[in-house]
Amino acid sequence: MMLHKRVRRLSAILAASAVLALSSPAFSQDVSESHLKAARAAVAAIHATDPFDNILPQAAAALENQLIQKNPDMQELIGKTVTEKAMALAARRSDLEKEAALAYAKVFSEKDLNDIAAFYSSDAGKKLLDSGPAVTRDLVKAADIWQNGVARDLAQQVGETLAAAAKAAAPAAPAAPADATAPADGSAPADGSAPADDSAPADGSAPQN
Repeated sequence: MMLHKRVRRLSAILAASAVLALSSPAFSQDVSESHLKAARAAVAAIHATDPFDNILPQAAAALENQLIQKNPDMQELIGKTVTEKAMALAARRSDLEKEAALAYAKVFSEKDLNDIAAFYSSDAGKKLLDSGPAVTRDLVKAADIWQNGVARDLAQQVGETLAAAAKAAAPAAPAAPADATAPADGSAPADGSAPADDSAPADGSAPQN
């Protein structure tokens, strides 16, 4: 369980670092107040920083567990101290909000950001944010079924075409020689030789011994 929490914490930290890396001090000086305001509104409307909400609580919980394992006799003091310090650091969340706004302002114009904020603040935009993940899951399932069906039909149709081509290219079986077959009615061969079953020749003469 702890490992899972650490992995999630690390992923969130890396994601936050990626957001921070998009902005630069030089760029932040060039952003107008109205552009930055539009970016903040867009960030809030799409909940861009929500995935990072658990970074500080998870970091505090991980630190508290580590310290208590090393100093179990100080458990109460450790818990109290970690909570107090974490609460004090919570105010620094605004730094992340600012960096996120700068990152969006770097990519989108002020008009783009106003349009984004307007849409995602509407009922349709809010529903998209709320129901989007469920719709995406359904879409992935449908895509898997579609993919399997297309792959199956493709393999079947190609196989049938190749089999037909191979059959058409196969050489025909050679026909038996015409003089090697006995007459179907058991009559004597055309050259007058005796039939294979010693029956009388067609002219009624006695068989030769």
